[in-house]
Amino acid sequence: MGAQERPSLARRARNLFLGDEAKSTEERWLVRKLDFFILTYCCLTYFFNYLDRAAFANAYVAGLREDLGIVGREYNVILAMFTAGSVIGQVPHGIVLQKVAPRIWLPSMALTWAALTMLTAACRTYGQLCVVRFLQGTAEASTYCGTMYVIGSWYKPREIAKRTAIFTASGQTGSMFAGILMAAIYQGMEGYSGLAGWQWLFLINGIITCPVAAAGFFCFPDVPEITEARWLNKAERELALTRLPPKREDGHDISPRSLVKRVFASPALYILCFFAVVSGALEAFTVQNLFLLWMSEHREHFSQSQINRYPLGVQAVGIVSNFLAAAHIDATGRRVPMGVLVSLLQLVTAAMLLVPGLPFGPTSFAYYLAGTSYIVNPVSFGWANIICQRGGDDAARAVILYAMNAASTCLYTFWGIALYPASDAPYWRDGCIAMIIVVAVMLSMVAAVHWLDKRTLAKYPETESYETSTEALRQGEKGEKGDTNEPRTP
Repeated sequence: MGAQERPSLARRARNLFLGDEAKSTEERWLVRKLDFFILTYCCLTYFFNYLDRAAFANAYVAGLREDLGIVGREYNVILAMFTAGSVIGQVPHGIVLQKVAPRIWLPSMALTWAALTMLTAACRTYGQLCVVRFLQGTAEASTYCGTMYVIGSWYKPREIAKRTAIFTASGQTGSMFAGILMAAIYQGMEGYSGLAGWQWLFLINGIITCPVAAAGFFCFPDVPEITEARWLNKAERELALTRLPPKREDGHDISPRSLVKRVFASPALYILCFFAVVSGALEAFTVQNLFLLWMSEHREHFSQSQINRYPLGVQAVGIVSNFLAAAHIDATGRRVPMGVLVSLLQLVTAAMLLVPGLPFGPTSFAYYLAGTSYIVNPVSFGWANIICQRGGDDAARAVILYAMNAASTCLYTFWGIALYPASDAPYWRDGCIAMIIVVAVMLSMVAAVHWLDKRTLAKYPETESYETSTEALRQGEKGEKGDTNEPRTP
């Protein structure tokens, strides 16, 4: 009897990576469907999103700089143009998603930035590159918070952290693959058909993104209130709604007067946006690709292939630490310990890199340790998603999530140029000092968000309604006729 009840190896492995908060077979099967269609699509698009971002840094040190005559701080200005486009595009995407179905809007934006990625290969001047990267940032702004919004629309609080980590890891994997792809192209396609290796990188990246983006038109489920996904039956749609906090009647209302009042009257907007800014600053060593720039300044010690490959370890550290932190968060429901941990790890990194003339070994270790900064993703956006989910106001939640990303992204319109310019390589003294200050501010913001979490939980207590949800599912199945898409036993 006991042997029969023991979960299979596959199920135990799945529970390790995704957890199991389901209280019934029906709910468990629903979550599996959601994971397959939502996570698969979102992870693939984010993979290609970050493939492009990392590809630009790799292209810069593999010929783009010389071919376009980029000098001094112009590299940082180009990064800032992408960032500026992303800032401008954030909140409008959140508002549009209340009226245009996510399965239409998000794939459309993915196709747009894929086309712009290919257009990057045609740029011949610094000015052209600035314009293309600005437009690309505007389109790509839809991806991260659009996914966070959809995840918060379908998943329960104890299901969010690991899925946020897996989604974030897909972007980090894209960053890793960009180095591998650049190394392969540099060795095999440099000069082919008269194009430089960095041009082929952008062309190939854009081409392989298009079919993945287009798949979203057919498989993405939108949000529970409006979904028409063929792979969900009526009873499963009802279960998806009842297992989460009830929605407000005006939860998708974007009339300016109503939306402004609902968003700006809450302390969540201000606390979470500043939290996102500080969290973003905590990722500076990795976001600014400092390890790559540091290695490129020591070309006498590293080959081009090594310069492309060695920084991949930063992303590997980020993936592992991100998932371990998310596992702890979902298991305990506590985010404060991880907020403190990621702050202290970045303090160690900054202290090491502040030492002038630090040997290659310790310097490399410090940059790899900086990869742990990605822990802030399930801590910041995962936490915000849960806090905003409780009130059932999807429009306000979307705007706050996108505003958080806009605030965080806005930081890098000047943060990188001022503190981590490429011209300062290989030693960023001001940036290291700034990081130490950021750590202190981060610890205070973790305390502030913890207060906000307790405040909203007291206002909107979480209740277990799984028995009711399962019964609704079963009753719905009995009432369905001609619906052959029945839940199966996992």
